[in-house]
Amino acid sequence: MNNLTVSPAPHIKSGLTTQRIMWIVILALLPAGLAGVYIFGIRSLKVIFISIISCILSEAIFLKFRQRDTRIILDGSAILTGLILAYNLPPEVPFWIPVVGGAVSIIIGKQLFGGLGHNIFNPALVGRAFLQISWPVYMTTWKNPRWVLDAVSSATPLAKEKAVNFSYMDLFLGNHGGCIGEVCILMLLIGALILIFTNIISFHIPASFIGTVVVLTWIFGGDGFFKGDFVFHLLAGGLVLGAFFMATDYVTCPLTNKGKLIFGIGCGILTSLIRLKGSYPEGVSYAILFMNAMVPLIDRYTKTRIYGISKT
Repeated sequence: MNNLTVSPAPHIKSGLTTQRIMWIVILALLPAGLAGVYIFGIRSLKVIFISIISCILSEAIFLKFRQRDTRIILDGSAILTGLILAYNLPPEVPFWIPVVGGAVSIIIGKQLFGGLGHNIFNPALVGRAFLQISWPVYMTTWKNPRWVLDAVSSATPLAKEKAVNFSYMDLFLGNHGGCIGEVCILMLLIGALILIFTNIISFHIPASFIGTVVVLTWIFGGDGFFKGDFVFHLLAGGLVLGAFFMATDYVTCPLTNKGKLIFGIGCGILTSLIRLKGSYPEGVSYAILFMNAMVPLIDRYTKTRIYGISKT
């Protein structure tokens, strides 16, 4: 009697589901969000909440319009998109900003491509880029930490560069103006360790991304070669948030380790170029979006070799 069962691939299955991955990433992002709320005040929590609700409702409405099962919203992807979008917003934005940003992220950045797994670009960054282009004043008005007397500052450390003397410790702990989820490097690194030790992400993209920015800003970021303050560029802005939590998105990053290294290096080059030579002080989001578009090409030329097939 033949007891063999023939079934389609994959034949090796893992308990790591899409839903589980999403919730682990959400958990890893929570320390940075709590730090943002502590630094900027309870209004930051409202922005985060509104962004998440906007993403959930946008996905539910669009799934209903497409006559798809609305229970898909329970996989956590909409919540994660809303969380990342909120982390890329200044704490003092009007509440309609995360509403619009959430809708754009889900509808244009995700559902119009066919839903989760089919989108080319990171949905949260699509929403952020749309908001940045449409309402640049709101997106570049920053609030100082709540214990600082001045309520609102005109720029982040990256925009001010070294005109204001930020210490490395201030940058590391988030004692400065910036987006809600990017300022506290300490909490972002705690979340990054969670992702690495749970094998949700590998080191390839974060290491190549951050390493490239460090090297290029050290070489070209000062008055003369090899005089740039690379530590400042590492700690200021959204580099750590982008490298660990946005560039590593499963859907929009390359499949192979070699491809991930190329992707990370490309993100690092573009980020450094925008920061050092562009009119906009931060380049992380735009660098990731540009490299998202390059992923099909990277995958094509870095695909693994299939053994047992001879080339004719």
